[in-house]
Amino acid sequence: MPSSIFTQRHQELISFLASTRNAAGVTQVELADRLGKPQSFVSKVERGERRLDVIEFCQVAEALGCGPAKLLQEFVDSTRQLDRAGLP
Repeated sequence: MPSSIFTQRHQELISFLASTRNAAGVTQVELADRLGKPQSFVSKVERGERRLDVIEFCQVAEALGCGPAKLLQEFVDSTRQLDRAGLP
């Protein structure tokens, strides 16, 4: 089984997170500052070079002003819509 970092689902997640960050009007630098991480951390996540673990996902969600459970549910709902639309 390939690493999940190379799956379509992972690509959908990082695209969703980047879109959420942009919709919140937050730059990579601002998000990194809120997380206490370098900007390269956010860049690597959004380029798919680095996976987030559950704790980091929660920290990112909170740094974007979202509840982690709500953000995860929004992601699941958005991918269900893609699945129903027959998109790859």
